[in-house]
Amino acid sequence: MSGHSKWHNIQGRKNAQDAKRGKIFQKISRNLYQAAKAGGVDPDGNPQLRLELEKARAANMPKDNVQRALDKASGVGGAKFEEVTYEGYGPGGTAVMVSTLTDNKNRTASAVRSAFSHHGGSLGTNGSVSYMFDRKGYIVILRDQTDDDEDTMLLAALDAGADDMKATDDEYQIFTEPGNMAAVRDALQEAGYQLDNSEVRLFPQTTTEVPEDKVSQYTGLIDELSDNDDVQDVYEAAVLPEDVK
Repeated sequence: MSGHSKWHNIQGRKNAQDAKRGKIFQKISRNLYQAAKAGGVDPDGNPQLRLELEKARAANMPKDNVQRALDKASGVGGAKFEEVTYEGYGPGGTAVMVSTLTDNKNRTASAVRSAFSHHGGSLGTNGSVSYMFDRKGYIVILRDQTDDDEDTMLLAALDAGADDMKATDDEYQIFTEPGNMAAVRDALQEAGYQLDNSEVRLFPQTTTEVPEDKVSQYTGLIDELSDNDDVQDVYEAAVLPEDVK
């Protein structure tokens, strides 16, 4: 009996690890697609693609997965992918933006709408919540990847053309105008900095705390959206109550 229990415990941990790895690969695939779509599939002329390929190698992502993402970007196989953004309200009226990449808009729209309705939210119209978010370039440099102190890193970011920087215990978060992100990224790389992330993303102007009685519904909504293969990113203008783990 104990052996049977041990088998299930190990199998459960393995399944959880596989699911986590699958989500990491899914995220990298989306980033590879976006980078290749924006700057071409040749990494020699595409710094963002080089960065994403490095992440794929570091994560031991299978070469077939990498190639599929690049094929999508170059149109190999005939499938045409479109970027579509959905706006909606989660439980308690919290604003949610859903960025998708799809070869079938009807399928994706149905799945996103279903996720909102399953968890007490509602899909909105274009412009219903997007005004609550700012679009910014976002670059991350891990503290253990540089010897610079906070003041030196701030000056380097400003010299590269960044607008602002936030320092945490683990990383430097650098913010730019969306159109300047690539130039700032390239300048920092040329200065010898190793970037952990660089992308243009949405940031909420303000956040709303999810009511305690809606937390389960809200996390269920975010999980269902995030697990959808067509969903690239979920942007939230919400925070969970402090006593919720």
